[in-house]
Formats: sequence, structure tokens, C-alpha cells
Amino acid sequence: MTVLLLVLVLSLPFWLPRAVTGLRMWLFARINGAEGVAVPGELVGVPEFLEVYGHPAADGRSRGAALSDLFWYWLSPGPELHQEHLEPGPLYTEVARCTRRVLTTSTREAERLAVESLRDALPAGRGLVRLRDLVMPVWAEFYHRLVFGTPCPPGVRELIVASADDVVTALKCCGLRHLDRRLRLTAYLESVQDRVAHPLPESLGPRERALYLQGAFFNTAIVQSSEATAHVLMALAEGARGPLDEVIAETLRRYPLFGIAHRITSGEIELRSGATIPAGSVLCFSYPEFHRSGGRIPFGVAANRPCPAWRLAPVTIRAVVGELDAGYTFRTSAGHERALPNRGPCLMTPRGREPRLPGAVLAFLRVRDLWEDVWRSLVQLVLGTYMVWQARRLRLCENHFNRA
Repeated sequence: MTVLLLVLVLSLPFWLPRAVTGLRMWLFARINGAEGVAVPGELVGVPEFLEVYGHPAADGRSRGAALSDLFWYWLSPGPELHQEHLEPGPLYTEVARCTRRVLTTSTREAERLAVESLRDALPAGRGLVRLRDLVMPVWAEFYHRLVFGTPCPPGVRELIVASADDVVTALKCCGLRHLDRRLRLTAYLESVQDRVAHPLPESLGPRERALYLQGAFFNTAIVQSSEATAHVLMALAEGARGPLDEVIAETLRRYPLFGIAHRITSGEIELRSGATIPAGSVLCFSYPEFHRSGGRIPFGVAANRPCPAWRLAPVTIRAVVGELDAGYTFRTSAGHERALPNRGPCLMTPRGREPRLPGAVLAFLRVRDLWEDVWRSLVQLVLGTYMVWQARRLRLCENHFNRA
């Protein structure tokens, strides 16, 4: 009996996280309600993925989907002003135009800003690091410079990182959301919006402009840039070789930043198979599934709200990763998943300096990561279930459109 118990305990890291993940997905489906047309799936195959994604009728974003309540809960405050969640119309057009203005810069200038941000904001200390945590201050610095045209004061950088980290931690169900951390950033952005180096949407009030800036640039842009950088550095740490552009492209194919993108159909969509997707359907586009089939859309589809940073992001990520790779070596024995819930554990060493007992350090890292995965999976089950239930109870999206 004692031996069996010991075997059970020692084997936990190899089966419990996967079992808990399956249970969590089953609970989420039950709590959030059964809705959605999986793409690719039984109705829409891989060959029709891009056709359906780019169809003019696949243009609804939040209204009419229970799934939206969950995303609005995670992205609060101001999800109704987040560019990705605005319905088609004049406001979306105005906001998207403003975002493009902010993100438009020359390749040389983007590279310069990225490298300067890295040199000014890279945290001190090397050895065992969490790559996402390591680079998030860098991207906070970069986007502050891009939006305001000036370096970011250290205290403000910490404010931005605290908010962005809280958003991504909640999204991954690794921690509850803390609106106080996010609202402190909102208040700051409202107080300094007159310093923004670009014209802001005129139809928005001061508070709304602050929420727009926070959602687009100081949450989503920072989170996605940090995740992408961490994935690429993890790939290098695992031994990926080749031209950096190719490593980045392959990494984003294997570990797409988006999981499921949902769209609500405003009209019927006729498929080549003869089937019809009715108006009001919730299309759930799976990036990982499409990438595994051989497709590649790391920044979305041009015909249907691609990532507005699809030109800027590869340039700046390449600049930051290239600079880090030139100065440091990265090694890892930790797990590497698309969701990156472990935040990318890695051994980081200045080039030309060999770490002490690297084999022992990497063995420790592997064991630590396995057991953290056990605890984290249980935390994700409990907190994720609570947050999905809470989002369904609050119905932020549904109530917003009912008031409109």
C-alpha cells in the first residue's frame, strides 16, 4: 500500500495536469453554455477556414455571444472600448484608424526604439529567470515611447506591468483579476492623455480615451509582445537554429499567440459543401488547430480584423530577441506550451561566462517545473471555474448591449 501510494504521488506530474485540464475544459463548457461552431470542425473543414474567416458576414465581435461575457470580464475595465471587441461601425473605424497612426513608424525607428527600450528596462539579475516576466518591462517601455514619444518613468513602467501582468494571469486562470491594479493605470492614463503624441478618437470622452489606450497598447500589445518574445527565446533555449526571421516564424506557427478567436455572423454564410451557417452563429476559429493542419496566420486574416501590429511586431520582436541572443545564452529544461502558463522558465547566462553546474541547475529546473505544473493545474481548475461562473453571473457584455 505504501509503495502504491509513493508511486501515485511521484507520478502526479505526468498525468494529473492533463487530467485536470480536461476536467477544466469540460466544466467551462457546462458553465459557459453550449454555443459556437468550431472552425475547423465538422461543419467547416480546414480548406474552408480562410474563406469563412474572411467572409463579410463573419463581422460581429461581441454582441450575441455568451463567450463574450468571459472575455469582457477578463479584459475589464473598458472592454466595450477595446478595439478587438468593438462592433463594426463608425466608432470601430475611428478607433482602428487611431491605432494604425500610433503603430505606423519606419523599420529603422522601430528597431531603434525596441533596442533602446531593452537597454533601459531589462531587469537586473541573471541565472534562473521567467522569460515573460523578464521582457514585460521592456515592452512597457517600448509602447510608452511609441504612444507618448518619451521614455517611461520607472514608477509608471511598474504601473503598466502590474496591470498587463494581472490581465494575462487572469486569462490563463493562474490568478484572480485585481481591478484595483488595472484602475490605477486607467487613472494615470486619464491624467496624462494630453501628452499622447498622436490625435486620439474625438468621439470618445477623457475616461473612454484612457480605457482605449489601456486596452490596445498597455494591455494587449504588451502581453502579446511579451508572450511572443518569451516563446522565441524558449525555442532558442531548446536548440532552435537558423536565421532569426525563420525561427520567429516557425515559433509563432507552433505556438500561436491566439487560441480561439470568435466572430458572430451578421448573415448567412453558404459553404462550398452546400451547408449553410445561419445568421447569429458564433464562429470559434481555432488558431492552433489551423496551424497544426499546415496553415499559418500568426496575426490573423487581412479580411477580418488582423492584429493591427502585424507589421510592427515582427520587426520589434526580432530586434529585442537579436539583442538578447547576442549578449546571453539561454537554456531550458522546462515544458513549453502554447499557453505558456509557467511564464517561460530559463537559465540565462552572459555570453562568455559559463554557469556553475549547469546540468544540476537544469535538472532542478525540470523537477521544479513538473511539480509547479501539478499545483498550477489545480489552481487553474478552481480559479478558472470561479471566474467563468462570475463572468456568466455579471454578464458584462450582454448587459452593455441591453442598455444600448
